[in-house]
Amino acid sequence: MQLSLPSRPPAVLRTLSSAQEPMFLRPALLSRSLCTKDFQQLPNEALSAGTEQRCLQILGKTPLLQRVSAGVLVTLCTSHGTPAFLYTLRSSKLKGRHKGDVSFPGGKFDSSDADAIDTALREAQEELGITLPRSTVWGPMKPITDWTGMVIVPVLANIGCLEDLAANPNPEEVESLLTLPLSLACTSSIRGCTCFRQHGRYAYTLPVFQLPGYKVWGLTAMMTDSALSLLFPGSYHSVLSGSRIR
Repeated sequence: MQLSLPSRPPAVLRTLSSAQEPMFLRPALLSRSLCTKDFQQLPNEALSAGTEQRCLQILGKTPLLQRVSAGVLVTLCTSHGTPAFLYTLRSSKLKGRHKGDVSFPGGKFDSSDADAIDTALREAQEELGITLPRSTVWGPMKPITDWTGMVIVPVLANIGCLEDLAANPNPEEVESLLTLPLSLACTSSIRGCTCFRQHGRYAYTLPVFQLPGYKVWGLTAMMTDSALSLLFPGSYHSVLSGSRIR
């Protein structure tokens, strides 16, 4: 979604953790993985052709709803040779309650969009400054209805090697780009959850991914959690599995 805001310097790419930043990828942190005892093997397989085919088959069973409110591109990529999620840090000058949040590219459905996949790809182009072919899409994930009643469709996609994309983020919407390696996303050191109560009783649980200086929460955390469950079936344990809102 475009907003008329003052021009800002080009957004920069920030890697939340990588081999070049051992302060975030220390052995003590890596040893506590919720995925597998030897999780360091997982990143090499996470975006393999076999994983893609398996995900295509699963996501191909999810029907595209005719009436949706928004589409979000859950962006997988390879950053410095490491499979990762790509997020945007929303500009702090945007209006609304989600300014400054860590998010996936996405926005409201437009009448020109054929479906939620078109919405997600169009919004990614507007925010990231890159045109992504529909072939990058693995498929729509389970729709999410937020507290306002909006029906949001997460669309899982592998956009490839980040260094080759030459992203040119829209400074009116995006302050910077952030990557989170899948291996780090699976560790208990950054994963947490928030339990919500209603009328004095437990209502539901939502995941949180806590990183130095940043927090992935809300719908973005739910989409991240669901994507990890899809990528690592049987080994990644989602906090949403016991929640009423799954």
